[in-house]
Amino acid sequence: MPFTPSLSGLKALAHPRRLQIMEQLAHHGPATSARLARALGLNTGATSYHLRALAGHGFVEETAGTGHGRERWWRAVSQDLRLPPRSRQDAETRAVVDEMNRLAYASDLRLFEERQRTGAVGDPEDADWQDAAFPYSRGTIRVTPAELRGFFEEYIALVNRYKRAHEDAPSDSRTVLTRFLAFPAS
Repeated sequence: MPFTPSLSGLKALAHPRRLQIMEQLAHHGPATSARLARALGLNTGATSYHLRALAGHGFVEETAGTGHGRERWWRAVSQDLRLPPRSRQDAETRAVVDEMNRLAYASDLRLFEERQRTGAVGDPEDADWQDAAFPYSRGTIRVTPAELRGFFEEYIALVNRYKRAHEDAPSDSRTVLTRFLAFPAS
């Protein structure tokens, strides 16, 4: 079921450090605030603060049974996050959504360029991943607004068919980023 966050939830996501935390959890699975802080070059106090803020809006949650003593493990909540339709966004919401999108796209492009440069697939002898990595499609379609909404829903359904928790994924699987971007050319 789609989840549309409140304006305060969108503001929580539009913070650069929180987006980094969300990306780290989504890409690498559950982690403690200390592990996240090390991976992102942050201090644990700030990381814990950001995790609590994200948890308060339902974007992350503690995982049960993984901590030892006072250790708390966190994971990204898997959900179909939807932004409010642009026609229903007031000026403040639109500014927050635009900043969140700007930060997310910039991060995606940095990671994409890094993976291309450094070899995202790890072992150069891994022909399956060498051949599967970096598929590319750029095209145009001529559609009505209703058809574009339907196209997006079909895309989401396809992505959801392949979603699974880190612990449920095959041992040879990897986290693969997918992005959907569609807008009128004129």
